[in-house]
Amino acid sequence: MVRTAMISRYMICSIAVLLLAMSLPVGAVTQLDKVLAGENSKSKLKLVKTGRIDDLAFLRRLTVDLIGRIPSQAEIKAYQAWSPKERRQKLVDKLLQHPRFADRWTVFFADMLRIRTNTSGGSQWLAYVNRSIRNGVPYDVMAREMISANGKANQSPAVGFILGDDADAMALAGATAQVFMGIRISCAQCHDHPFDDWKQREFYNFAAYFGKTTRVQSRFTNSVYTTESNKMSVLWPPERKKPKTRTPVMPKFPFAIDKPMVTPPHVARLRALREAQARAKASVADSGDSIDSLLDSADTSIGKKKKGPGGIDIEGDAIAQRKKLNVTSDLYRPSELREQLSKMITDPYNRYFSQSFVNRVWAQLLGRGIVIPLDDFSEYNTPSHPKTLSYLANEFVATGYDLRALIKMIVTSESYQRSHLPVSADKKVAKASREAFTAANERRMISEVLYDSIVTAGHLSRKKWPAGANVKTYKERIRIPVGRETPAKGSTPATSTNLGGNGDAAMAAMKKGSGAAPSGYDLEKTIEIDFDKQLNQKDTEAELRMLKQKTDEQLQAERMAAMAARNRQDRMKYIYKTVERTFDDNPSYSSSMRMATPANPAHFLRVFGQPARARLGDFREDTPSMRQQLMILNGKLTHEASRVGPLEPVHRLISGKGASVDRAIEFVYLEILTRKPSAVELAEGREIVSGDSKPKEGLADLRWALLNSHEFRFLP
Repeated sequence: MVRTAMISRYMICSIAVLLLAMSLPVGAVTQLDKVLAGENSKSKLKLVKTGRIDDLAFLRRLTVDLIGRIPSQAEIKAYQAWSPKERRQKLVDKLLQHPRFADRWTVFFADMLRIRTNTSGGSQWLAYVNRSIRNGVPYDVMAREMISANGKANQSPAVGFILGDDADAMALAGATAQVFMGIRISCAQCHDHPFDDWKQREFYNFAAYFGKTTRVQSRFTNSVYTTESNKMSVLWPPERKKPKTRTPVMPKFPFAIDKPMVTPPHVARLRALREAQARAKASVADSGDSIDSLLDSADTSIGKKKKGPGGIDIEGDAIAQRKKLNVTSDLYRPSELREQLSKMITDPYNRYFSQSFVNRVWAQLLGRGIVIPLDDFSEYNTPSHPKTLSYLANEFVATGYDLRALIKMIVTSESYQRSHLPVSADKKVAKASREAFTAANERRMISEVLYDSIVTAGHLSRKKWPAGANVKTYKERIRIPVGRETPAKGSTPATSTNLGGNGDAAMAAMKKGSGAAPSGYDLEKTIEIDFDKQLNQKDTEAELRMLKQKTDEQLQAERMAAMAARNRQDRMKYIYKTVERTFDDNPSYSSSMRMATPANPAHFLRVFGQPARARLGDFREDTPSMRQQLMILNGKLTHEASRVGPLEPVHRLISGKGASVDRAIEFVYLEILTRKPSAVELAEGREIVSGDSKPKEGLADLRWALLNSHEFRFLP
């Protein structure tokens, strides 16, 4: 009940903040525009200010940015039905509350935080971020939880940040500074920073906040968790200097936080907002009993009803003992040092925290950061628009670190809605204008968005062929057990009973059954992670108690017994045979936003720039490559998206009664490029479609050509 109330409060406050920004229609000059224009007016470079993109281009750009795919035909139709004066405003508000918004911006956080689902706690951490965005949890709250969390990932999923670097104090110091504050202090680990003012001793002082955190792997359940020890692992002088003695380092925050005598307006607004949230929380708490109080009252009533011999309160005593036993807190000790650190990092006066985050979001939406590289805030790296950066950061703090409010402020500005300069524009002027945000920067869809947009354009989220329409046959070489190499004394020979059937029967069964599609061709499939399931895995109290009470000798004995049992298994003998399989080649594709991340290096997502997230500063690669072109030209995803299935809406426009080639071409252009074709494009489309003996095949060729165009891949 309490958690539900907190989630509701976050969502209510988020909606309230968004409503405050609705007074200005999208396209009107905002305060953000004025600040940016003021800075640009002092530029000595020649700048060109482009106009606004048209309504359909805005629909495509905003839908791609906010929910991670191109708009569907139904969404285009609904958008065009709205009044031209208010359709942009309505679209912004609708997409900010769209179910896919959390998925799209989880990808943003996964890049920033370097989330890897193949590490301990990675899947739960990804699910935690998604849930936090979905519920409108403020960014500073998320950051504090991730920096300070301890425990096991299925109980405290925010601990994924600590587990991501194996609870290594030095690695966490560099990651925390760079991820949450945009400060590259890692170089000071081995020596004084060569390009900045950070000293090695300052790095060690900062790393000491993580110096008592320990990663533990249970030898009984193999589960991993973090806890706090009493020993400081960060010692001075550094070990590489081979000192005679080393002493524990005292934690010290090396980054200056200037607090003025008079509270600035944005901090005052934040305090007022948080006070309102506290009152809302108090009112919810006063409206009814909490779960704990209900349990306490139930325990008390039960204890009073049943007495043991001599009037002893058996159940009451058992309940009291249960309350004294706090296995979780004993195992997962909280970190006082990291709790202190999390508060200093997220302090509203810490400009690094707010500015580094808004800089990342600005770059995500406009294609270029105000500070470049995005994670390199330094006295030696001057922002291109310091006042604009400061304004964005102040508003972000004032709105309670609300992601949706920040995004809305940016996408409703003139800067976001500007069009591109023509190719004929002077190169120097064009470069200066894009860097000043008076003209749109070129942006290619990120890999997950491109993937989901192909799925949307090709209607691949569900089957578009009837069952059995595309049955194919292929051959596969399989291994079949036929018996044991050397039957052990007293063992039972391999028979149809213990093998589940003899070799011939097993092969026959495989020949009859239909299999999955052969591997090697489809490098674009996805398997979704169930976020809710990741966050609902619970340990039992018995398991936790066992973790505490199992002795090393018991664990070693159990391991040795298991190894001995495996060694006693006799080796099986196999033969290889080629079998014929059939499968229905009627694929459907789920969203790439929830798949295990990062993907395999050969996967579509990695080929189109998804980072490995193995190191700090590992940004997305948007350089075109031959592999990308070959995957779009010949990949199964594009092939299936191009084919015209009978269960698709466009099918009735190209075959049967009432078929119209022109209408089919217009339909395809609208669903793939979010616009109607020009007269020239319509004529070319007729040649492609009518030039094939089968109009459906000709239309598939047209779709394939549009999916391979630069216009499809790049934002308008």
